[in-house]
Amino acid sequence: MDSLLCDIRACTICEKLLEAGPRPIVSAHPKSKIIIIGQAPGSIVHRTGIPWDDKSGINLRQWMGIDDATFYDAKRVAIIPMGFCYPGRGKSGDNPPTKECAPTWHRLLLGQIENPRLILLIGKYAQDYYLGNQSKRTLTETVKNYQDYLPQYFVLPHPSPRNNIWQSKNPWFKKEVVTALQQQISKIIK
Repeated sequence: MDSLLCDIRACTICEKLLEAGPRPIVSAHPKSKIIIIGQAPGSIVHRTGIPWDDKSGINLRQWMGIDDATFYDAKRVAIIPMGFCYPGRGKSGDNPPTKECAPTWHRLLLGQIENPRLILLIGKYAQDYYLGNQSKRTLTETVKNYQDYLPQYFVLPHPSPRNNIWQSKNPWFKKEVVTALQQQISKIIK
């Protein structure tokens, strides 16, 4: 695993597409119990090199019901984004993750995690890639039907503060989905 992580962190496959340059962000261990597959690092994470080191990460840890020490313990939580590098800024937020990372690295990484108990698919990019035609028509429908994907996957919207409007329109999310997520995480972490 160490050799693979070094290879990923040295990757420059999509360098020409990255205005800020490559800085692959990933964290995993053969004993990781929970795998987080999100979109791609944001600009703050690109600067710090710490995955989910922003407001989205704070929200995600709250949704999961875990503290920073647990979240950043690779033996407990692996962090494998769809795009390992910051994709740059677009018209209405960050650009989509580059398409090279997941097919190049995910299978290799996931193959070295011995016994993952749960994979969090955060956002539409991760859900479409891993669920394929099992995804519902919209992200809202997919998240509302989160139980359809258990026990392997737990589907979530992106925890960005930009999604606060979505959360206010969908109060069932925090009441039902976040509660179920915290119960799942608690069983696995203990």
